[in-house]
Amino acid sequence: MEGWQETLLYIAGGYALICLIFYFLQHYFFFRPEILPRSFEYRYPFPFDEVDFEMEDGGYINGLHFKVPNAKGVVFYLKGNSRSIKGWGKFARDFVSKGYDFFMIDYRGFGKSSGKRTEATLFNDAQTVYKWLSTQYPEEQIVIYGRSLGSGIAARIASWNKPRMLILDSPYYSFLYQVRRYGFWLPLKWILRYQIRTDFFIKKVECPAFVIHGTKDRLISFRQGRMLAETAPFGELIPVEGGGHNNLPDFPEYHDILWDILHDEALYRRLRGELQEVA
Repeated sequence: MEGWQETLLYIAGGYALICLIFYFLQHYFFFRPEILPRSFEYRYPFPFDEVDFEMEDGGYINGLHFKVPNAKGVVFYLKGNSRSIKGWGKFARDFVSKGYDFFMIDYRGFGKSSGKRTEATLFNDAQTVYKWLSTQYPEEQIVIYGRSLGSGIAARIASWNKPRMLILDSPYYSFLYQVRRYGFWLPLKWILRYQIRTDFFIKKVECPAFVIHGTKDRLISFRQGRMLAETAPFGELIPVEGGGHNNLPDFPEYHDILWDILHDEALYRRLRGELQEVA
């Protein structure tokens, strides 16, 4: 065999090996879970209930339900790709302080939740929980909030149902789009197990979709948030000037934005197209 042919063979073999490694080990790249024993006891300074769901395929989902008196509704919060609701539960204060109940789950393999995790089970588990929430609250009082990884799942659930609104915090245009920024040299359409096409889902969302994104987000570009807001039928982009990917709650503007989204009826109705423009 000539030298150049042997070199090409080595290159092709190496490329194939990298693709195989990526295909089988991508869970370790994309998910950084904290695993908790079933006996673990959550502790927070405000009232909550622990809720468990047993899925038909044997999966098990653990969640936390924070409640306030005379709540205006509930925020179904779909979190990012790290840790567990043990730490993420602290964000309940950002919503209970604004008069909303708050519900959060751990994905399979995170916290106390267990079972085989796939893109389909991420969607189906969240949909099962949403249907349960809709027995506790009218859909008109359910707000779906997706943060980072959870933004794509939130858009999928909003497209299947009729919640009051969808809020996307630091979202990706699609998981495929985000990963392609770094793995453009890989055949991602065939080896990426999580494509989460937020860009497809959001086109079918019939409620107002608010996109909150930091202008200095270096992990998921601000441009992706803008693209999603432009794709949504009733979308609005709300930038947090100077905000990064993990620090938006540190900005007072973020809390002002949340208050307006959750309480400004005129803003909500404008996005729903229920207000006539005054000439």
